[in-house]
Amino acid sequence: MARPNEWAGKVLALIKGGNTAAAIAQIKVAPSVKDLTALKTTMVLGKLTGRWKDVDAAIADNLALLAAPRLHRAP
Repeated sequence: MARPNEWAGKVLALIKGGNTAAAIAQIKVAPSVKDLTALKTTMVLGKLTGRWKDVDAAIADNLALLAAPRLHRAP
């Protein structure tokens, strides 16, 4: 049985509470792409996209960063 995504709910509570700086800090250290996608989906379903431009930008930027292949040097 899968556990519900708690991280997205907590970040959404920060956003709704008006603490966008803390929400953006959490978005930057998101555990996974799945968690960020869940947050984005929750915001779309709640019709909250576009209300906080900086939060929308942080989600989009960090989704791109987490989805990109990792660059590394050969040993």
